[in-house]
Amino acid sequence: MSILAITGATGFVGRRTLALALEAGHSVRALTRRPQPAQAGVTWVQGALDTPDALADLVRGADAVIHIAGVVNAPTPEGFTRGNIGGTQAALAAAEAAGVRRFVHVSSLAAREPGLSQYGRSKAGAEDAVRASPLAWTMVRPPAVYGPGDLEMLELFRAARFGVLPMPPAGRLSLIHVDDLARLLLALAGQDTGRKVYEPDDGTPGAWTHTGFARAIGTAVGRRVLPLSLPAGVLRLGARLDRLARGDKAKLTPDRAAYMSHPDWTSSPDAQPPEALWRPRIATADGLAATAAWYRANRLL
Repeated sequence: MSILAITGATGFVGRRTLALALEAGHSVRALTRRPQPAQAGVTWVQGALDTPDALADLVRGADAVIHIAGVVNAPTPEGFTRGNIGGTQAALAAAEAAGVRRFVHVSSLAAREPGLSQYGRSKAGAEDAVRASPLAWTMVRPPAVYGPGDLEMLELFRAARFGVLPMPPAGRLSLIHVDDLARLLLALAGQDTGRKVYEPDDGTPGAWTHTGFARAIGTAVGRRVLPLSLPAGVLRLGARLDRLARGDKAKLTPDRAAYMSHPDWTSSPDAQPPEALWRPRIATADGLAATAAWYRANRLL
């Protein structure tokens, strides 16, 4: 049994990582901005990445830090920089000061293309901070993460019910179920694999085309869908309209439109975790069906 310090434990990936950590017998210290219900095995530490005292409490006595927290959408570049680069630097500093040696950092495939989006630039900057650290670090660049509890892909599932599913321009992407990603993070927290950067996925040979992914979502909701590839210009226009309609709460931002228009968000076969450590267990067709069932059970679909 280990003591794990987890940032981002109240988010989609963090919640599943925390749950699986408890199932495995670990004790967890979890950072939270808001009060949380008491939970056996969990010590909630109230604070954020910009509150040094809370970070010090979080990592004190921990065997490893799993840094999941990050900013995926922000109205300004400063929001990305502060949350992803500054937040990672603060977590690293707290771990080093507390003598925690193991640091597992959740990055993104977007870090490979920092010129495409402010998000990607900030994730690349966070990776630079981790590389400069003296800690025993490992970085994970997840592809698109899905599963029960995810709200980012909800609109795709909703659209699929009507038989036409708008998608980005033609391209390919990799996918991973949230539970498979969480299992990898826990495996890395318990084993020093050297300073490596891993790009896991669901094991689908050649990854997914946007069209194939759209049809898989249709199958999950019980509809045959027509994938509709939108030109990059249409996505940019949609981002402007979403900003006009929802302001800072817009989901489709210009930054995301630029990110989504890139044709290759596939995990590199050369950056897969070693099979002796981890391999995906959940077939994407099964995972998408379970996700659709969760949406229905929660009256979201």
